Amino acid sequence: MQNVHYKSLLEIGRLIQSQEVSSVDVTQYLLNRIAALEPRLHSFFFVMGENALIAAAQADAEIAEGVIRGPLHGVPIALKDLIWTKDAPTTHGMAIHQGRLPAEDSTIVERFKQAGAVILGKLAQTESAFADHHPQLTRPDNPWGADLWTGVSSSGSGVATAAGLCYGAIGTDTGGSIRFPCNANGVTGIKPTWGRVTRHGACELAASLDHIGPMARSVADAAAILQAIAGRDTKDPTSSSEPVPDYLALMTRGIHKLRIGVDAGWALDKVDEETRAALQQAITTLADLGAEIVEITMPDTDEAAADWSALCAVETALAHEETYPAQKAHYGPGLAGLLDLGHQVSALDYQRLWLKRAALRGNISALFTEVDLILSPATAYCGLTWETMSRFGTDKALFDGVLRYTSAFDMSGHPTITLPCGQSHAGAPIGFQLVAAHFDEVRAIQGGWAWQQATDWHKQHPDL
Repeated sequence: MQNVHYKSLLEIGRLIQSQEVSSVDVTQYLLNRIAALEPRLHSFFFVMGENALIAAAQADAEIAEGVIRGPLHGVPIALKDLIWTKDAPTTHGMAIHQGRLPAEDSTIVERFKQAGAVILGKLAQTESAFADHHPQLTRPDNPWGADLWTGVSSSGSGVATAAGLCYGAIGTDTGGSIRFPCNANGVTGIKPTWGRVTRHGACELAASLDHIGPMARSVADAAAILQAIAGRDTKDPTSSSEPVPDYLALMTRGIHKLRIGVDAGWALDKVDEETRAALQQAITTLADLGAEIVEITMPDTDEAAADWSALCAVETALAHEETYPAQKAHYGPGLAGLLDLGHQVSALDYQRLWLKRAALRGNISALFTEVDLILSPATAYCGLTWETMSRFGTDKALFDGVLRYTSAFDMSGHPTITLPCGQSHAGAPIGFQLVAAHFDEVRAIQGGWAWQQATDWHKQHPDL
């Protein structure tokens, strides 16, 4: 078995389910690839090799008996470290939680097991899914270049997916942490509507901002993962009862006459030259595919990014009240700073932020009376490096340019899909987002699928 690591999730699934290859062989192949590349990439926090091979053998046995659970049956995937697994550690990227074993699987893990997926292991992340990796833990390396930022906080998910160490992964997004790693590593990700995917069994950063979603190498693969994990969960009272559409069945309807909103001053004028060129080409391609490009005016997302910091800080302080500040010495400086801010925000100021957040949500929602999708950059800058991002907390222009296009959609809860759309002159991936109305992931998936039928940026892979 050779060179199967960059096959699509759906393609490898069809091969496994038709018994042309076995899940055990594919799983062992990826475990061997992980063993070979992980000393360089550090994307896996914990490899569940023995359990993965047992699950793969069970999948092969079921398939041999004619039982096909769906497109994920027998397919190896991986989980961000904050997703609870009772048979593997869940540390949330934190030094104080090393070796912690949850008492139960998260609902997402239960749903993956019901779908017959093979879980390869737990992926590295930043401390508590905030901005920085804990100083005592090894951060992942971007497969496109070790000096390139991997995005936060689903850094391991982006690296492992881009490097062909799994066919898809789970990420979470509170301020951009599905979208940043997708952009930085050249992969595709869906941040669903808040509540579309259960949060039961996922360690919190900020409860009302946390979104859980798939990261993969194509829209179709990400849609298949979302299909498996979406839907109401009685263990999470905030999960939505909205019916879950058949994403794969509806995906291929195209974008003819679909209205895509573009605020040129917001989306094009405030980004670097290479990002602007890639976005302009994306707009042209979408128009050539039959979409109608509509001028819109976005709300002030720079102000939303500033508000996000304080809102996230308060909710994170609540999530950590049992260990912070009591165990402050075990926290990294970035997360500790956020928690200190959370303890300083007054109740009145917090309520003011919530009212502004409600207005932002309403103003973004109103745009979907004019358009079906909104086109947005993923960040203002391509090819961000670790050195550049070391100034993230002190450089206002950098802070605004990174969070301007992501945090507002966590505040508002709208779904987005992130898509590769180019590369910088230095070879770093560039991506963009399509944003949809609440619970209209189908529209974003349709737009993304049409884009990937006309382009091949998602088929570009790092040289490993």
